[in-house]
Amino acid sequence: MTNTRRRPSPALRRRFVAQAGAAVLALAGLLAGAGCSGGAASDPPAAGALSVVPAALSPSATGSAPPSTPPSASAAAPSGGTVVPLTSEVTARLDTAVQRVLTETGVPGVIVGLTTPDGSYLKAFGVSDRIAGTPMVTGLNMRIGSETKTFTVTGLLRLVDQGKAGLDDPVTRYVPGVPGGEGITLRQLADMRSGLFPYTSDPEFAQALLSDPTRSFTPEQLLAYAFRHPANSAPDTRFEYSNTNTVLLGLVVEKLSGQPLDDFLEAQVFDPAGLDRTRFPTDAAFPQPHAHGYTNQTPDGAIADATDWNPSWAWAAGAAVSDLADLQKWAKVLATGTLLTPPTQAERLKALPTGVPDVGYGLGLMVNHGWVGHNGSLPGYQSLTIHLPSAQASLVVLLNTDVPFQGSQPSTLFGRAVTEIVSPGNVFTLPAVPGSIPSPAAPAMA
Repeated sequence: MTNTRRRPSPALRRRFVAQAGAAVLALAGLLAGAGCSGGAASDPPAAGALSVVPAALSPSATGSAPPSTPPSASAAAPSGGTVVPLTSEVTARLDTAVQRVLTETGVPGVIVGLTTPDGSYLKAFGVSDRIAGTPMVTGLNMRIGSETKTFTVTGLLRLVDQGKAGLDDPVTRYVPGVPGGEGITLRQLADMRSGLFPYTSDPEFAQALLSDPTRSFTPEQLLAYAFRHPANSAPDTRFEYSNTNTVLLGLVVEKLSGQPLDDFLEAQVFDPAGLDRTRFPTDAAFPQPHAHGYTNQTPDGAIADATDWNPSWAWAAGAAVSDLADLQKWAKVLATGTLLTPPTQAERLKALPTGVPDVGYGLGLMVNHGWVGHNGSLPGYQSLTIHLPSAQASLVVLLNTDVPFQGSQPSTLFGRAVTEIVSPGNVFTLPAVPGSIPSPAAPAMA
């Protein structure tokens, strides 16, 4: 890692903030966004150079957001669909499609896991370490960015099922000092409709993170960047992907459970779901074996190894680590509500409009052309974990870069390439970030 403490130029900070906003627009980034949409660092809408939101779901670099329908109107609800049998011919087509995207985008390595009732496709392509030339393999640990949101919100919903909170409770009942918090509900935080300013869009946050990506942030420090700005909109008036929402929910979970977030998630989400290798680190810890991750979210735009960068800037919105096997389990658990009561899962799946056709956002998850799940992105890594309930099929994509390709998140391109072959009636896709250019441009952090 080089030049990590150099002071970013004003132009770079402006680019970072703009990218963060655009990332929110891109659901690709959003779900990819690990927690950094809004231009700074962290899996659903598009931020990347420290972006945190999927590009397709984000409003725009100017901060405007697409109009949405009333909260009562459901959008992009899970729909019917089938997947083709995984014959040798289909498998060969998948090999060709994945290798094509890998070559075109310059992604170092990717892991693809597709499971269906009649078979599985589990393969790794490229390298896990560019310097050593080590081949990518399917069993590596990866940072998963904004997919962390699915765990945090599941934890909250478990507490709702236990009668410890209500989705329509005001956030100030649990976390004091939230501007306008008496009118913002836990539901609005979970479905990205609070209107609160995304801290990743704050120029000083971008400067602090880009100047030293190894530094540690507390949740309170992250929220302070957001709370010094007025809200972007009134609660429940529009969709705007924002890590501010999920960081607040992380604090709510800690208040309600009386436990640190990492301990609570292990006991109430990871263990019950059988996720043996999923972790919520409290520092830069990264279990072995893991892939090296590469980013261009640096002061000079050069590619850097971001493997050991500290994900604390994304916390409850994007700090988790997992692997292919665990995420294959999680895809179905998340989409079918195994850990929740049926009424709570039904609330979760009420996916409201995002401004992207056939893409809606529910409570900590996205519904994209019938596929249910989330994506993630943070410096060095992107991921995608989705499930098609009607076909009982799950797709997981893990890659070791967040560098965009012609404005699109690479995770979206892999997801689209696979689903075009196996589920032509349900093709996962997200728009490119508006106005972005080929890398090194603004990566989208989800």
